[in-house]
Amino acid sequence: MRVAHCQTRTAITILAVLALLSARVAFSAQQPSESPVDLVRRTVQGEIAASDGDAKVLFVDRKETPHGSETKLIVETRDGMAGLAVAFDDKPLTPEQRRAEEGRLSGLVDNPEALKKKQKVEKEDAERVTRIIKALPDAFLYEPDGTAVGNPKIGTAGDQLLRLKFRPNPKYSPPSREVEVLTGMQGYILIDTNRHRIAKIDGTLSQEVRFGWGVLGHLDRGGHFLVEQAEVIKGDWEITRMSLSFTGKVLLFKSLNFKSDEVFTNFRSVPSNLNFVQGVELLRKQEAELAENRQQSGSDTPK
Repeated sequence: MRVAHCQTRTAITILAVLALLSARVAFSAQQPSESPVDLVRRTVQGEIAASDGDAKVLFVDRKETPHGSETKLIVETRDGMAGLAVAFDDKPLTPEQRRAEEGRLSGLVDNPEALKKKQKVEKEDAERVTRIIKALPDAFLYEPDGTAVGNPKIGTAGDQLLRLKFRPNPKYSPPSREVEVLTGMQGYILIDTNRHRIAKIDGTLSQEVRFGWGVLGHLDRGGHFLVEQAEVIKGDWEITRMSLSFTGKVLLFKSLNFKSDEVFTNFRSVPSNLNFVQGVELLRKQEAELAENRQQSGSDTPK
């Protein structure tokens, strides 16, 4: 499962944890011969292997917060993610907003040092995610909770998915602040056991989670997340929805109130060797097509 849509440094750790929580597989009509922990580890290995793959995609990301919505075109390149805003509150950008977007992209294309800095941040986030996901087999206790059927937005359409409830493992001792948030989570997941992929995660903080004995901050009880993932292109799984709602404190004094709902659609494969400059040009071309479609349909909403 890829992580590519963190908007603030405050939210990065939360987002990484929530977007990539994996868990164990319980049972199916035919009991698996592996132990639950072995199945968890295989699922974790499957997610990590997929994140290291060469497949690249272009897609639409619509994010809604209490302040409004933003729609972006996103493309994955060998040099990192490239994004271009195409609508705010479902309305096309004003000329001023469009110039600002062009200036931001040009600042990355024309400034190798700025692009390197962006790549460094993405690399550090990916390493953080890997450390978190590797902790998952030991962080939770699980139990069977039925099955579900995949659809175009969750798993693979028509495939059976296993549903499992998870709760914190009281014997688990987090080795770093990055994984402390796992100690307060409970909920359920849907797993494709044949492909060892996660189709859905729905979790809630059942207790307050403190970081650095509360000195660095905390997340309040009741925080909620939902992540859905699907096989959007044959053999390629991507996140299709991510909903987060958390409150808390940062460094004791600064309040944290993070709420967003993102939906990812219109996935298209792009060349695996696409570089950042080529990715930006592809975004501009796609934006022009969207503008033409809006003009022909008489609608302001990007499709």
